[in-house]
Amino acid sequence: MKHLLNTLYVTTHGAYLARDGESVAVRVEQETKLHVPVRTIGGIVCLGSVMVSPPLMGLCAENGVAISFLTEQGRFLARVEGAVSGNVTLRREQYRRAESAEQSAALARSVVVGKIANCRNVLLRAAREREQVDEPGKRLTEAAARLAQILDKLRRVPELDVVRGYEGEAAAVYFGVFDDLIAAQRDSFRFDGRSRRPPLDKVNALLSFLYTLLVHDIRAALESVGLDPQVGYLHRDRPGRPSLALDLLEELRPFLCDRLALSLINRQQVQAAGFTIAEAGGVTMDDKTRKEVLVAYQKRKQEEITHPFIEEKIMVGLVPFVQAQLLARHLRGDIDGYPPFAWK
Repeated sequence: MKHLLNTLYVTTHGAYLARDGESVAVRVEQETKLHVPVRTIGGIVCLGSVMVSPPLMGLCAENGVAISFLTEQGRFLARVEGAVSGNVTLRREQYRRAESAEQSAALARSVVVGKIANCRNVLLRAAREREQVDEPGKRLTEAAARLAQILDKLRRVPELDVVRGYEGEAAAVYFGVFDDLIAAQRDSFRFDGRSRRPPLDKVNALLSFLYTLLVHDIRAALESVGLDPQVGYLHRDRPGRPSLALDLLEELRPFLCDRLALSLINRQQVQAAGFTIAEAGGVTMDDKTRKEVLVAYQKRKQEEITHPFIEEKIMVGLVPFVQAQLLARHLRGDIDGYPPFAWK
């Protein structure tokens, strides 16, 4: 499991990754800046103009190390990986349930319940931390109460479209008060609603970048237990889209990404000067800010928690792997339902 904690992020413009024996050599202007044994790496993420040699691609494929290529802003471009060796019986069951509207709705409901519960906990935590009951605090408390009402509606498994409707309603409530969660640098980090492709403000740029990093980790976790990241339940099939990874992203991102983004802003670890507005209106991060975010994300993954379902201490970076294992166990029939990750 520890293998999944180690992701090598390469952000230096013009960097060249080459094979050196059984190791990855990161070279900049023909000078080796980093030398890492491939057996210690869970994945490689290349951001921007980073090149990878064919021999290194082969080495990574042989060792189960996927290489992902992203733009400097974190938009996914491509992924290079070796042969998939998933459990055929498990994948057949995954596909069979995806064809069933009723079973898809049941799994989608679990994911949405986890997402809403985690969003609600983010709001309640922020409301408790306020020294006095002010207007933002009241809005956060009211929004948390509305999320509780939506959770109550999900006690029974409704049709899939209804589940998606509740998910959309909850997202609107949550992001409707997200600006109230920003306690510092408020003039520079305003949030007026979720925007993507491109993100239209600094907060959205930060969130989208973190979500992309988490999807990479979730996809690796799903593949490691033999599941197909492309076939999901809440998100339906679309060529090139890792739908199942996006399903698990929904329940994990409030805990792993949203809280980290807010912490980076409120503790002033990222500054407004590190973001640039393009002519088309999209907002991007500079190289220094991206590295700051990557370091914070890796540190977050090293923190230790007690998993609420298995009741064992694990590092945060292993949460996607545990959830992937639990989903696989449910599909095999080892446990009655899929227990989403809900953190308090």
